[in-house]
Amino acid sequence: MARHSIGLTYLPVMYRALTFILTFLLYTSFHLSRKPISIVKSELHKNCSSVSDLATIGASSGAGSGQQPSLLTAHLTDMDCSWKPFDKRNYKQLLGAMDYSFLCAYAVGMYLSGIIGERLPIRLYLTVGMLTSGLFTCLFGLGYVYNIHSLGFYIFVQVANGLVQTTGWPSVVTCISNWFGKGRRGLIMGLWNSHTSVGNILGSLIAGYWVSSNWGLSFIVPGLIIAAMGVVCFLFLIELVNNNAMYCFFKQVQDKSWNGVNGHTEMYLQYKEGKAQSYDTELLLPRDSVCVPVQPVVVVKRESEPSPISFMGALRIPGVIEFSLCLLFAKLVSYTFLFWLPLYITKAAHLDAKKAGDLSTLFDVGGIVGGILAGVISDKLGKRATTCAIMLLLAAPTLYGFSMISEFGLGPTIGMLLVCGGLVNGPYSLITTAVSADLGTHKSLKGNARALSTVTAIIDGTGSVGAALGPLLAGLLSAGGWDQVFYMLMTADFLALLLLLRLVTKELTSSKSRPISAVE
Repeated sequence: MARHSIGLTYLPVMYRALTFILTFLLYTSFHLSRKPISIVKSELHKNCSSVSDLATIGASSGAGSGQQPSLLTAHLTDMDCSWKPFDKRNYKQLLGAMDYSFLCAYAVGMYLSGIIGERLPIRLYLTVGMLTSGLFTCLFGLGYVYNIHSLGFYIFVQVANGLVQTTGWPSVVTCISNWFGKGRRGLIMGLWNSHTSVGNILGSLIAGYWVSSNWGLSFIVPGLIIAAMGVVCFLFLIELVNNNAMYCFFKQVQDKSWNGVNGHTEMYLQYKEGKAQSYDTELLLPRDSVCVPVQPVVVVKRESEPSPISFMGALRIPGVIEFSLCLLFAKLVSYTFLFWLPLYITKAAHLDAKKAGDLSTLFDVGGIVGGILAGVISDKLGKRATTCAIMLLLAAPTLYGFSMISEFGLGPTIGMLLVCGGLVNGPYSLITTAVSADLGTHKSLKGNARALSTVTAIIDGTGSVGAALGPLLAGLLSAGGWDQVFYMLMTADFLALLLLLRLVTKELTSSKSRPISAVE
């Protein structure tokens, strides 16, 4: 029995480890499948611009020698500069619109996803989302294979993919929060949320491998990966339906050591006059000296199933609105880097698409460190909003420094990418994970864990509005120079900081020093 008890003792730990690793890999595949578009952007227009330069050189040399431009040059221009519709001068606006279509669909779908996710099994809901996301990601790559040049086709694929990808975040956050309590939540969530940066890094490397030779595979391979992970999710993801019941079961088994008949110690009840006993017990016990044997039984109380929280009910939770609007601007900055950083590096550092994609991964490396630091500091101080505010305050001038230093060579660019990644992704990571989990288990909910998915979807959905606006504005503003893009990013950081001032004031004036003090 001792060996069996030890096995049961470690069983919850094994389930937690499995859930941590599996949900980490599942959402890594989500971000892995989103990254290729930012890598392929520079290749979509590079073909056209490079061939146009070749045609210009050929025309100039022909005019200088008194000859007409060669037929071969004209033929090359017609054939190679043909990846429509991104061969036009407004290609930045077109690429921005394509980003916007994905992110706008993602933002709208996220509000619905949390409500739907609370009413369906997480495992099935997440599996269907990953399989369909893999399908649409592959469809984008098949546009290269079948030589599709319709902007409507790519917009449709982006919109559909944005909608189905909303199944991921509320599901994995709900699952990981069910298995892990509030103790050291910032550290655990900070480590776990590094899947965002890991997915971006892997997506950049995978897409960059094929971007110059066959950019269709830059989408097809990640699409197949997320679909395969959907199958893994269906086979191995474990939902924790009732955390209290699970804890009660393991607690009972660990605390008891029975060694009587059939593994139980024999216990007896006997009626004694004048001794306080329950009414039911007195009716069942005989009035003589007979002892009635009783077997100990593990009883797990089954609570009534809590009802899902409404959208307005979730908004009334203290702190949800402030953190949601803060995330709108924080995610605007993060996703602008996600979708436009490789293209900016190709223009500022004059690198090809593959090298720019590889270099852009340093931003995500910094994001991993920043997310973990934000979690550790917020756990130590017990002040989530204050931690976010400090990082946002430091991020704005750092962005300005990056826009200046990136023109002075590769070394300074690498350093600033790491610092910017940490300061930009730190607050974004903390709000979408630990803060969302804290608010989703707020004391005003009275233990209703089914509110977590809706709260997470509201916060991330609002943030996704910013994620949709950021790349779109970057596409419009970059036509007038990249400086305007960085001014927009710095403004967004300051607005995010302003939205947290009330919660920061509450935390600093509170005598308590413990996590989520601003949202209790």
